Amino acid sequence: MKSLFPELDKHIIDFDDTTITDDRKKLLNPIIQDLQQKLTQKEAIRLNFICTHNSRRSHFAQIWGQTLAYYFGIPNVSCYSAGTEATALFPSVLKTLEDKGFQITTLSDGKNPIYSIKYGSNTPPIIGFSKTIDHSFNPKTDFIAIMTCSHADEGCPFIAGAERRFAFTFDDPKAFDNTSKAQEAYQNTSLQIANQLHYIFSKLKP
Repeated sequence: MKSLFPELDKHIIDFDDTTITDDRKKLLNPIIQDLQQKLTQKEAIRLNFICTHNSRRSHFAQIWGQTLAYYFGIPNVSCYSAGTEATALFPSVLKTLEDKGFQITTLSDGKNPIYSIKYGSNTPPIIGFSKTIDHSFNPKTDFIAIMTCSHADEGCPFIAGAERRFAFTFDDPKAFDNTSKAQEAYQNTSLQIANQLHYIFSKLKP
């Protein structure tokens, strides 16, 4: 039995795949096909979501990806995140996720804090912190690289160890930091990423 936190489960039920445009679905469908092939062949699915600083969009994608794989009962999925450089997981990301029902605990402080992020009472935590692609926490081979920002997609044409790579890019909510629209921007980015990952995982047949 799934053990998602009730508030989080309520938000997921409200996701609406019909808001995704046909053009966007053309970008998402190859990801679905690749993941379905791995499922059919009973292979492990390792998804590494990559952006420049591993501080915002890549973490949203990692956390929602792991959560929605669990929600839809897709087995053997491990989601990671990385940057072309390491900074820190931005606090507004954590606040946005807490508002949706995730439970977050700080494991260590410092310039690059480490967090435990839980989506269910009996699920293993997602460990969140900023790291580069080659960090020991991330897979070295046999993973799918999913680029969550255009800058990293354009500036990092080769990802060592990746079987395949896909563009899954979103506007950076950082543009609204220190403005009255910051919270809305982070909520919108989180929802866009979650909604499109919901579409991907809902199409898979375990």
